[in-house]
Amino acid sequence: MLNIQHLTKTYGEKKAVDDLNLHIAPGEIYGFIGHNGAGKTTTLKSVAGILPYDQGEITIGGLSLKSDPLICKRQMAYIPDNPDLYDFMTGIQFLNFIADIFAVPADLRQARIREYAGRFELTADLAQPIAAYSHGMKQKLAIISAWLHQPKLILMDEPFVGLDPKAAHLLKGMMRELCDEGGAIFFSTHVLEVAEKLCDKVAIIKGGKLIRSGTMEEVKGDDSLEEVFLELEGEAE
Repeated sequence: MLNIQHLTKTYGEKKAVDDLNLHIAPGEIYGFIGHNGAGKTTTLKSVAGILPYDQGEITIGGLSLKSDPLICKRQMAYIPDNPDLYDFMTGIQFLNFIADIFAVPADLRQARIREYAGRFELTADLAQPIAAYSHGMKQKLAIISAWLHQPKLILMDEPFVGLDPKAAHLLKGMMRELCDEGGAIFFSTHVLEVAEKLCDKVAIIKGGKLIRSGTMEEVKGDDSLEEVFLELEGEAE
């Protein structure tokens, strides 16, 4: 589904991402773990096609992001860590705007908006301007918009920040549903317990370099993910 080969992104003299290689197969929830500044957001933005990268190759469903950017972007959705939505729009206007971009037919978009807004208890707020939304409500709206066109790959940067426990539980269920249907999820998180319970595979990044990746069993063995993460962080100093 997603293949990242030798990804490198430099800001001035600093390598934000340094020769990163990752493969995410259909059906996998893949967690991306690291401290602030480790390179998680840069990697996700590069895969989303938002940030140009210096070296490497990114393919989605076998297609090159550089050669076929529009086809690749139609197959995915990206939720940033701080959803910067159009405050002048109402919630429903924003969802229809996103559905228009991805050419989602009217009957399907209405059914999906009804379903997902109902799940997140956002239906009554869709007529309100986004400027009046709390951070958690904006996060819910961003999640709904990402699922509208039923992408094969969803990229998320710290998706659980700002969500109440019920919404976080709903999101975990939606992530698993999408992967059970052959999709894939690549998301960053600081919440190691969530990653440990939810992810099929994890990758740990420090200073732009991948320091460990694989299935949860391969990465942590008999230890907790927190213990392994702290140990690896110490070794990489």
